[in-house]
Amino acid sequence: MWVTDLIYVATWGGSVYAALVIDAFSRRIVSRRVSPSLRNGLALAALEQALYVRPNTQQLVHHSDRGCAVPLDPVQDRLRKTGILPSVRSVGDSYDNALSEGIVGLCKSEAIRCLGPRRNLEDVEFETLDWVDWFNNKRLLEPIGYAPPAEFKELHYQRQEAPALMAGLT
Repeated sequence: MWVTDLIYVATWGGSVYAALVIDAFSRRIVSRRVSPSLRNGLALAALEQALYVRPNTQQLVHHSDRGCAVPLDPVQDRLRKTGILPSVRSVGDSYDNALSEGIVGLCKSEAIRCLGPRRNLEDVEFETLDWVDWFNNKRLLEPIGYAPPAEFKELHYQRQEAPALMAGLT
């Protein structure tokens, strides 16, 4: 399952927006896109980047909230074309989006708010890129055994392959 959410970021030139797509199993951020507007395909661009990272979409669910300003039709169309099951939360219910809200909150507190307003979109782009790399590869997360998301994912696949290797099936 993928969960998604948006971040509003204050810059000297006005707000910019970042979209994150998170793999719920490993907590790994599989996509991060930044844009000066919500209306120019930000959510779709984040989905396309995630599809590039994981082209196998069998049995995948894509969950998002009902973002107030995000046009969902292009995203829903793309989900249908790739065979991904869309899931959209009910209005006013934060519980089923808690994972994405938690990770977005970490991004806001650890990368966005700690240094004050950014100069421009490029600053937000580079800072979120650095933070996502750190989060995926170094941040220890208690829900996945105090491992970084990328390491947890790799260990999972190694465990999946180990019985086959022991049985001589590969």
